[in-house]
Amino acid sequence: MPPMSLVGQVTKVGFMNKTATVTVSRFVFHPKTGKRLERSKKYLTHDAENSLRMKDTVLIRNCPPISARKRFTLEKVIKSPEREREALHA
Repeated sequence: MPPMSLVGQVTKVGFMNKTATVTVSRFVFHPKTGKRLERSKKYLTHDAENSLRMKDTVLIRNCPPISARKRFTLEKVIKSPEREREALHA
């Protein structure tokens, strides 16, 4: 499979060690009505440092299988609302 990178939002973190669930959303147009529909898919992502937090916007990249369902690894954190809030209060 060629290298594929996706941008998504972290929806579940902390339940599995070194793993986070990232939801990637895309928009498609209905063939008859032309309305815009949101389609989303969840990916299990390898987070080696356990650094991700809820609602982080991240870039993930496919890699060789790490476990039975993990096929993506964390490339970088694009935006982290929780860390921005902590920086303002510090």
